[in-house]
Amino acid sequence: MAPGRGGGGVVSRTEAPLRSCLYECTVAHERLEPVAHRFVYRVFYILVDLDERALLDRRLSLFSVNRGNVMSLREADFLPIGGLPHNGADPRTPVPGGDAPTLKGRALALWKAHGIDPGPDPRVLLLTLPRVLGYQFNPVSFYFCVDASGAPRGAIAEVTNTFREVKPYVVPLSGGTDGGLFHLRVPKDFYVSPFSGLGLEFDFNLRLPGRNLGITIDDYQAGHRVLHSALAGAQAPLTDRRLAAFLLKYPLITLKVIALIHWQALLLRMKRAPFIRKAADPGLQRDVYRPHRSIAGRSRP
Repeated sequence: MAPGRGGGGVVSRTEAPLRSCLYECTVAHERLEPVAHRFVYRVFYILVDLDERALLDRRLSLFSVNRGNVMSLREADFLPIGGLPHNGADPRTPVPGGDAPTLKGRALALWKAHGIDPGPDPRVLLLTLPRVLGYQFNPVSFYFCVDASGAPRGAIAEVTNTFREVKPYVVPLSGGTDGGLFHLRVPKDFYVSPFSGLGLEFDFNLRLPGRNLGITIDDYQAGHRVLHSALAGAQAPLTDRRLAAFLLKYPLITLKVIALIHWQALLLRMKRAPFIRKAADPGLQRDVYRPHRSIAGRSRP
């Protein structure tokens, strides 16, 4: 099965099934140190083949691309357009949007800048939370590149914190194209949570979405895991009927996500977890797009 295939809208006899689809997911988050804390909740994600933007607008009533709707996706929300990242970008990294106005173009430029060949006629699949009634917040969105044959080429994990800062991590293919696995362990250098130190490493393990979704992101400190996060789900067709069902089952999902982040933060404070302020170590907040005023303008030590 091709990545994302199996979902579809109401299809006429002349139209092929959509590659874009939905995933009903479980998010699990377990903090191992310095205090134990665990939570699990249910969400849904949308997987959008960025070549299907016009097709989705034509087939769906409840979801639109680059215009308002009950649920929507706006390309300007992702891989920030223009501007330089804080603290000096990796010289291989282009300014997103510099010569690629589309989100697909920005993602492809980022892969190429990191030495990843997208292959012939590449497709870009974006796994993310949609805007709901205009409100958008995505703790992490994922991009997957496949070539014309469906073979996986590269991935990106775009992490956003509650200060609306953004940092994309380019995740290479691991173990050949057959498994569709991507792996990267890299210095975090990004402020995600006041309860996680900046001198940690992210460990990304991503699987190309198919009938099921399997993603883990762990935090490591001095070689041992201190935080485990997992996103797992089952594929569902991208139809107005399923979107309406998810709207009822998961109302205001993006608002729910930001509310849960602050609720879990309160619980951690009550457990007396060490608290790290945003401006505590700007030197370990590198290559950040849309930098907050607490670090903007400060140079790398």
